Parts: sequence; structure tokens; C-alpha cells
Amino acid sequence: MNNPAPLSGTKTTEKLWYQQTVEESLTGLQSGPAGLSPEDAKNKLAHYGPNVLPQKEGKSLFIKFISHFKDILIYILLAAAVVTAIMGHWVDTLVILAVAVINALIGFIQENNAEKSLKSIQNMLSSEALVLRGGQQVTVGTDEIVPGDIVLLRPGDKIPADLRLIDVHNLRVEEAILTGESTVVSKKTDSLEGEKSIGDRKNLAFSGTTVSSGTASGVVFATGGQTELGHINEMLSSIEDNKTPLLVQIDKLGKSIFIIILFMMVALLIFGYLLRDIPFGELLLSVISLAVAAVPEGLPAIISIILSLGVQAMARSKAIIRKLPTVETLGAMSVICSDKTGTLTMNEMTVKAVILADNVWTVEGSSYEPMGSFSLAGSATPVPPDSSPLLTQFLRTVDICNDSTLKQDAQGHWGITGGPTEGALKVLAAKAHLPELPFNLSSKIPFDSLYKYMAVAGDKNGEAQIMLTGAPDVLLKLCQFQQTPEGAVPLDHAYWESAITQYASEGLRMVAAAWKPVEQPVTALDHPELSHGMVLIGIAGMMDPPRPEAIVAIAECQQAGIRVKMITGDHQETAMAIGKMLGIGNSQNSITGYELEHMNDEQLRVAATQFDIFARTSPEHKLRLVKALQETGEIVGMTGDGVNDAPALKQANVGIAMGIKGTEVTKESADMILVDDNFATIANAVREGRRVYDNLKKTILFIMPTNLAQGLLIIIAILMGNLLPLTPVQILWMNMATSATLSFGLAFEEAESRVMRRPPRNVSAHVMDKYAIWRVAFVGLLISISAFLLEAWLQPRGYEPEFIRTVLLQTLVTAQWVYMINCRDSDNFSLNSGLLENKGIWIVTVVLFGLQAIIIYVPLMNTLFGTRPLPFIYWIIGLLIGVALFVIVEIEKVLTRSWRKS
Repeated sequence: MNNPAPLSGTKTTEKLWYQQTVEESLTGLQSGPAGLSPEDAKNKLAHYGPNVLPQKEGKSLFIKFISHFKDILIYILLAAAVVTAIMGHWVDTLVILAVAVINALIGFIQENNAEKSLKSIQNMLSSEALVLRGGQQVTVGTDEIVPGDIVLLRPGDKIPADLRLIDVHNLRVEEAILTGESTVVSKKTDSLEGEKSIGDRKNLAFSGTTVSSGTASGVVFATGGQTELGHINEMLSSIEDNKTPLLVQIDKLGKSIFIIILFMMVALLIFGYLLRDIPFGELLLSVISLAVAAVPEGLPAIISIILSLGVQAMARSKAIIRKLPTVETLGAMSVICSDKTGTLTMNEMTVKAVILADNVWTVEGSSYEPMGSFSLAGSATPVPPDSSPLLTQFLRTVDICNDSTLKQDAQGHWGITGGPTEGALKVLAAKAHLPELPFNLSSKIPFDSLYKYMAVAGDKNGEAQIMLTGAPDVLLKLCQFQQTPEGAVPLDHAYWESAITQYASEGLRMVAAAWKPVEQPVTALDHPELSHGMVLIGIAGMMDPPRPEAIVAIAECQQAGIRVKMITGDHQETAMAIGKMLGIGNSQNSITGYELEHMNDEQLRVAATQFDIFARTSPEHKLRLVKALQETGEIVGMTGDGVNDAPALKQANVGIAMGIKGTEVTKESADMILVDDNFATIANAVREGRRVYDNLKKTILFIMPTNLAQGLLIIIAILMGNLLPLTPVQILWMNMATSATLSFGLAFEEAESRVMRRPPRNVSAHVMDKYAIWRVAFVGLLISISAFLLEAWLQPRGYEPEFIRTVLLQTLVTAQWVYMINCRDSDNFSLNSGLLENKGIWIVTVVLFGLQAIIIYVPLMNTLFGTRPLPFIYWIIGLLIGVALFVIVEIEKVLTRSWRKS
């Protein structure tokens, strides 16, 4: 049940919740410091409903299966089955129905499992929470939490509802899954002025996020579907699945074929009945044969098979495809909208520079693994860090004045416990491999966002001292001196502020370290002690670094005509700096979510096209951007790992989730999952997608001429009043058994050499372009004329109809096999080295001729399909006709090459 106004979303009728004071929030929620009484909580639960996310009712398996019959070509087959049943041709009826059911089964099996996105979001909610009821602490199920409840938060807790914080103690919350920001967020209780994005609402805590450190209490203002997580849930449930470009084109092709078939059937019925005086039953069977011949009923199965092979190839390259048509959509992608944190970057803060009074040091390494060299700025020569006493002092200070720890798991992966900023400093110190010096801690001031620093006092190597780490602007106010190799000297404010400005513009977050000696260990450290005598040692500049492989992948994507856009919840300067390092096209400009918020749809479409860097964005912004790009005709891929990315992933033409760091919600909303979280895998997937599409187009060009040839043979027979050249079941055998078998050969063709040096294909263009129509007509006529001449040669010689039909069947199948080799390469001579390397072609050749031998020589198959055993000479005749066809088509390729290029 949704919460009614005024408690909906994050506002009351007067003020947004984060703009209200604690007292105003409690009053507006009819609550107080002691929480709700049990009776009030019970009444509110009955009024607002349980704190759960609404679920969308899924379709039954039966409905999903039936939906796969919704295809205009399948309708033609079903109509043919009804007519043949009325006429008593039960074998024909059963075979036609079997084909329709097999097609539906293939689609049903390959379809994505029941939608799990919403269930996965449910799993993000904690099961229990600690609340105040009537002044008493009680543990309740999260589904029982109501607006006005006071929730108590502890480290590690999953926040059960959206809260207006009323009391905090060093509270830091991990919100990356919701906002995309890479660092934990320090919270406070003060009311905020003006309009703020989600990431800047420092006095709110959101459902589904996690307490990293500290404690707090907050009053619930939104539950269930009214939380920020609920809004994402609602966006997911409202997004309809998009048809992929290929399926849209196949639908267009099907409708075109349907119109042509319908016209021919009506015309031939009238002509045959009025002018040829053919018995109506025989004429109806001929027209049904025409319909079955012209319908490429094997095409859906063949497409599924080729896409399945593409799925397997991508899985070997560590890209798991969850929705089958995604394979070819990847090849059509024109824009990739990528989340920054954890996708283009490591999601691991790393110190890249240490600014000291005498030098600036650069630090190698880009993960939590304590490996990386130190060198002086401007030099690539590694220098031992212990060669600089000043650097050594800085490293020991940030190591000791630190609440995080460095750890290594059983698989050898390095990680941290604690905040990522402190963790980065801990890793920095570990990279130096300095000998341990004992430090006896005597007192400590924990980090708090109110004063933005942490301090420790104690004894190091027999010297009593105080150490301090925190925000540079704060420490510059506290320090009167700076450390140099010669000792402490007066602080040079201009030097440090210039360095901070320079490195902050490069996207680095800054943390300063200071110290001062004391006569004896301080046992009760307080803030006034830090206001005099402090000596600034240096400043560390850190960042969430770009993935090296992402830089290469972005360059490859841009070379292939795919524009890469970064959509992140991080700050604008950081996003632009990272974008520049990654080589993203327009990284010198950016736009924020706040600016997007105040744009109408037309302005947003312009901005979505113009900019490549989008900072401080919310889930709604990401979703709107994807929609705006789609409205301009782009085929959009969206990558991400947090629940904040899930709606945009589902809306995108290709949603791409991270397999290692991605949430279950993101994975279930995505079309593709990167097993290795490697952005470079996307470039490989695009290459595979383009190869698959090329092979699909070759397959369509291979199948359609045979269908046309069969249809033309029947039309000629009706017009001339001749024997029906093939029965419906024989036609179905050709279209399903032989075409599907031979298509495997084309599915294994390798990608063309320049596949990643051409722009994305025009998805609005019909799969049957002018040349494709010409090729289908040209080859279809060649095959039909060859078969007609062969039939005309056989009929006067007294062969029974079943024998003639078997010869024609064998000849058409052989022509299909030869033409498949023609289709291998649309530009060059097909008998090249690639033919020998394509093992698939030789496997399907053996299978095909085995199937033909069965249908021609096995008595049961003779009965079912109306065939007769053939002397070997007719196999040779069919092969000779096929060779002649091959030569003619190869000559046609040479003659039409300039037309195709234009």
C-alpha cells in the first residue's frame, strides 16, 4: 500500500523533509523523541500498510507460451493447418502444427525467466530493525515500521526506511548503490537550505543503504513504495520491454511477406478456379502449398539458433547474455551510457600524489593491493620512500591516525574495513614497507563530519606526540607551521592552497596530515589542544582511478562509431577529470543533475546529445537521459552496478550489469552481465554482436530465395495446370530440416576484418534493402527455372508424380547447399581459406546429406513424406545444377559490387 500525502516522497505540503528542523519533522509526523506508542504504531500500520515494496503481478507460464504464437507468419501456418484438417489431410495438418509448436517452444525456452528485478529489490531491505516505541527499545520486523517511528542505527545496519535524522554520532553511510558516489557520506541533523540532490541530502538516510560507521537515530518519513528505493521499484515496474532492432525488422519482413502471400493466394484461387477449371479441393491444396512454401517458417528457429551460438561465444568471453535478442542489439549500439564508480573506475580509492613542503611524490598502483612505487613528480624513476624522512613521517602519521585496516581474503584479493578514504591512506603506508615502530595510544578524537578531522595522542618510539588527519581546509586553519627537512617553519598558506587547487582540478580528493610534539603523552585529548603548535606535514591526493582496460575499450568503441557517455552521482570536477583520463569525447564540458532537473523534454534531448559527462545525477535523471537518447534515434547501452542504475538499465536497449560488484537488482534488470566487471568486455561483445548480425543477414539472404523458388514453382504449376511440384509436408521438410541445418554453417563464419572500424548500422533501414531484394529475386528465379526445366524433362518420360517430386526435392536441397557457400562472403569469392577453417559448414554438410538419405531411402519416411528411392545419377544431376548456380551467383557478385558499395 502506498503512503498517502502529506507523507509521500520526501516532502510535506510546506517544506521538503531535509529543509525542516528536527522539531518540525517530529511534529509533522505526529511523533516525539520517545517514538510512537504501540497503539499509535498499530493504527498507522493499518492506515499506511506494511513497509514492503509493491509487486507487479507476473504472467503465467501458459500465457508466456501462447504469446510466442503472436507472429503473422505463424498465423498463416495455423490457417493452413485448419484448412488441411477440414480436407482430411491429417499428416499435413500434424506436420504444420508441429512446426508452429516447435517455433513457439524455441522462443519460450530462450525467453528470459520470470521478471526478478522487483524481488531482488525486496531482498535489499533488512528483515528487522531497532525502534523506540513508547520510550522503549524494541526489535520489530521491517514490514511493521510506519511513518513516525524512531529507528536506531548501528554500524553494519541496513537502513529499513527513509529517515529524517534527529541525532547522529560520527554517522557515515554507504550510499553508492543509490547515488553512485564512491565515498561514504557523513551525516548531520541540521536543516538544509534550497533544493538538494539525493547525494547532498546529508540529514536524510535512505532505505536499502548501509551504515558504515557511527550511530544515529532518525524518524521515519517514508515507507514501502514511497521511499527512494520504492521510487526505483516503481520505475522498474513501469518500464515496458523494448523490441530489439532485429525483431522490429523481422516483424516488418513478416508483414511484407504476408501481404504478398495473401495477394497471390487470392489471385491464384480465382485464376485456377475460373480459367483452369481445376477441382476446388486440389486447387485449395495447391494454394496452401504456396502459403507454406512462401512462409520462411524455419526463420524464427534459425534466428534463435544463431543467437544462441552468439550467447555461448560471449559467455566464453565473460559476458553473460540474459535476453537472447540482446546479442544482435549489441552490434547496433550507437551510445553507451556508463556509470562511473565501479564500472569505468576501480571503486577503490587510491592515493596518487603526496604533496610535501619540499617535493611532490607520485604513487603508482590502482587498487587496495599494497604494491606500487614512489617517484618524484616529473620523474618516472622509482625512489625508495624511506630515503625521504619527510615522506616517511607523513606515511607513519596517516598509518597511525587511521581507523581502517587492510586485509587479504583466501583468494588473495585485497580489501579494507572502514571508510575508503582512510583505507586508501592505510594502503599508501603499506606500499612503503616501512619497518614497524610501536605506537602506544593514550587518547583519541574520532572523526566527525562536524569538525572533519581525526586525532590521536600517544608515544611513538619514545616520543610523545599528537597526530592529526582531516580535510585540508580545516587543518590549514589549525596549523601554524609546516614540516620541512630542516624542521618546522611558518606555514606558507599560498603554497598549499595553490597545490590543493591544482590537484583538486584533476579530480583528486585531498586529505592532510599534521603533528606536534608534546612533553608527555596526552591522556585526555580535546579540541583546544589542536588549536596551537600544530605542524602540517603534507597532503595526500587520492582518487577512484580509471580502469586501464576501460581506457582501451572506450577508444575501441569510439573507433567503431559508438559514443561513450559517463553518468555519475559524483561531483562535477571529479567526473570531468576522470572523463579526460578515460578519453571520453567531450570531457572538457559537463552538466549536473540539478540542471537536468529544470529542463523540459526538448531541452533534455539537446543536452543528452551535446554532453558526454553528467554529474550529481539521480536514478530519475539516468532514466530520463536514456529515454531522451532513444527518442533521438540512438540505440542505447547502459552500464552500472548499483540499484540506482537499475531503471536506466531496464529502459536501455542493452542494459549491462557488473557481475562482481553489481547488486542482484542490477543483474536482474540487465540484458547482459559482465562476469569480470571489465568494461573492455563490452567492446568484445559489440564485435561479437556485429558478427552475429552479419551472419543473420547472410542467413536471411540464404533462406529467402529458396522460399521464393518454391512459391514460383507452385505458381507456374497452377498457371499451366501442371502437377503440384512439392506437397506441403515436403516444403516444410525443406524449410525446417534442411534450411535450419545449413544455417548452422553460416552461424560459424568469423567476423569481417573491419567489423569494428565501421559505424553502427542504421536500425531504421529494412533488413531487406534494395540489393537484398534483387539477390532474392535473382537467385529465386534461377532455382525455380532450373527446377521447372528439370520437371518438364521428367514428366514426358512416364515417371510417377512421387518420383518426380523426390527428384525436385533433392535438386532444391542441393541448390540450397551450394548457395549457402555463395552466401559466406557477400563481397569476395566464396571458395577461400575461410571455407576450410569453418568446420561448421562441413559438419552441416554431412548432417544434411544424411537427412536426405533418410527421407529418400527409409520406407517410413517415404510413406510420411510421399518420397521414393532415387538412383545415384539423380544426386549427380542435382549437384551439376547446383554448381552451375554457384558460378552464376559468383559472377553476379562481381558485376554488382559497385552497386552494393554505393
